[in-house]
Amino acid sequence: MDLDALTAARQDEWARLDELGRLRRPTGPEVDELVVRYRAASADLAEIKTSAGRSQVGDHLSTLLARARLRLTGAPENVLRQVPRFFVLQLPAALYRVRWTTLAIALAFVVIGTLVATWIVRDPAVLAALGDEAGLADYADNQFTGYYSENPAAVFAGTVWTNNAWIAAQCVLFGITGIWPVMVVMQNAVSVGTAAAVLFAHGRGDVFFLYIAPHGQLELTCIFVAAAAGLHIFWAWVAPGPRTRGAALAAAGRSLATIAIGLVFVLAVAGLIEGFVTAAPWPWPIKIGIGTAALAAFIVYMVVVGGRAARRGETGDLTEYEAGTARLVAG
Repeated sequence: MDLDALTAARQDEWARLDELGRLRRPTGPEVDELVVRYRAASADLAEIKTSAGRSQVGDHLSTLLARARLRLTGAPENVLRQVPRFFVLQLPAALYRVRWTTLAIALAFVVIGTLVATWIVRDPAVLAALGDEAGLADYADNQFTGYYSENPAAVFAGTVWTNNAWIAAQCVLFGITGIWPVMVVMQNAVSVGTAAAVLFAHGRGDVFFLYIAPHGQLELTCIFVAAAAGLHIFWAWVAPGPRTRGAALAAAGRSLATIAIGLVFVLAVAGLIEGFVTAAPWPWPIKIGIGTAALAAFIVYMVVVGGRAARRGETGDLTEYEAGTARLVAG
């Protein structure tokens, strides 16, 4: 093959390909022409590489083809548009999907915690097994409340934030096991129930609720949401429906991993409340009111904003360009 002769013969066609590839809003006929010229130029490039190897002409033609391919297949969404879409559509839609599972987990948590606390309070032997009377009394009178003020507020807020965010992420990422989210919820329910039992046994049940209420409303709800997301991923693997298990698991993982990212920001708010509000010398109605307002805002975001996004067809998954075209299935 004579490379110079091929270049002279195809120069005008390649120039037209370059022109079409630079159009911002091509018409229908121009798109059809772009496809035809893209295929012809691809064949030319294959012939050049086969006959002449790598060459300046081949590199130039590769650039033209890359630009044309981008015009035909589209480009990733601008990051400045992705961020609003994440918070307005993807995240609330994903939260909306797990709303009923979250409620079920919250009720189970309350039941388990109450049963544990009642069992310990009513059985002196179990209470004694938790420690000696002096130690339990010190926990009820000093350690439980001192935990919220023994470190600087900023340090404490950052510590609980990162710890809770890691727990939430584990619930989602290891949700496929079907065991990890349940274990996390059970451990927290038993821990809260045990702490409540010790304080109630020493006549300080009111202190337990006063110190848990400001931050615990939002913080525990985030853990319930993360556990619900993890269990949804597990169920997508168990019951994939008409899709293959791999396709169902991939879709659930992509959409519900959104929740793990979103909860990082929500738990930051819970951490700020726990670090700067719970131990603050303010009236309890104000501190509990702040926690209740934060929880209410989150629920509105999950149910109202999430419901609106779900009605628009959002699931929390990536766009078709990012995730790939979905395969059509029967049923």
